[in-house]
Amino acid sequence: MSPATGSEAHTVNGAEAQVIPLHGGGRVSPPATPPSAAPSEAPVVAFPATTATPASAPAEPELLSDDVRSALTFLRHRLTGDYTVDEFGFDAELTETLVLPPLRALYQKWFRVDTFGVENLPTAGGALLVSNHSGTLPLDALMTAVAVHDETGGRHLRGLGADLVFKLPLIGSFARKSGQTLACTADAERLLEDGELVGVWPEGFKGIGKPFSARYKLQRFGRGGFVTAAMRTGVPIIPVSVVGAEETYPKLGDIRVLARVLGLPYFPVTPFFPLLGALGAVPLPTKWTIEFGEPIRTDEYSPDAVDDPMLVFTLTDQVRESIQHTLYRRLAQRKSVFRG
Repeated sequence: MSPATGSEAHTVNGAEAQVIPLHGGGRVSPPATPPSAAPSEAPVVAFPATTATPASAPAEPELLSDDVRSALTFLRHRLTGDYTVDEFGFDAELTETLVLPPLRALYQKWFRVDTFGVENLPTAGGALLVSNHSGTLPLDALMTAVAVHDETGGRHLRGLGADLVFKLPLIGSFARKSGQTLACTADAERLLEDGELVGVWPEGFKGIGKPFSARYKLQRFGRGGFVTAAMRTGVPIIPVSVVGAEETYPKLGDIRVLARVLGLPYFPVTPFFPLLGALGAVPLPTKWTIEFGEPIRTDEYSPDAVDDPMLVFTLTDQVRESIQHTLYRRLAQRKSVFRG
């Protein structure tokens, strides 16, 4: 053994090869050299044999996040035309990829929405969701759609919108693609028969356009067309109460001349709009709650019950009173507009 290296010398085919043990006292035999191989004068280092197990191997890094992968899939489907749109113009993939993510950020981070009564939302089959309407701009409808989607595991709320929504450039087309349709009994019944969750805001522009002094006081619910749609299809009516939307854009006044020129039901004046221009259109970060009330059954009525105006009025009033009572209860429990 050489005192300098601590290695042993072996003769292989006339050539002296040095085998350097790597683990102290262990003795490692040199590999057999084929007769045809040329004599090697370089030291041969023998590494101990190891068996790699899949469990010990480091996991390969994820190259693409789920969001990036989803975006790439969406682009590929757009380029190839491999996507579906239903008879109302609803594009589910576009809604999932482009519409819901920014709305969800507003829902979670800005308004910090708390939901109650989500167990009253059916996981299958049709239902008519009837909600109060407020806030100068219809953000309450959008936030309710996010709540329904996320709390039911992906079901979409098919909102019934006013004529004006679908007459506006770009907005009308985008509303169609995101699942909204015209607020008429025929469309509502077709959607309910197909097992969809349909949203209606009976107060309409009277609700979102009312002054701040009338906040959380429900306006008239119309003639009860939504009740007849539910009765004809036998689906439950779910009252929905939204607290927090009234204070996002406190409406202090109305510039009626501008409203007539622009063809709008009102042109609002808030503490920040139009004084601060586009900056005044940023909603205040109020704390929201959305409560889904107990379903009101309609499948127990006979088919000709829709022709009874008193019954339709009674059910309409029952839904309205349920929402109003819940609003007052939630307001009594609220300690702060911005903290809930």
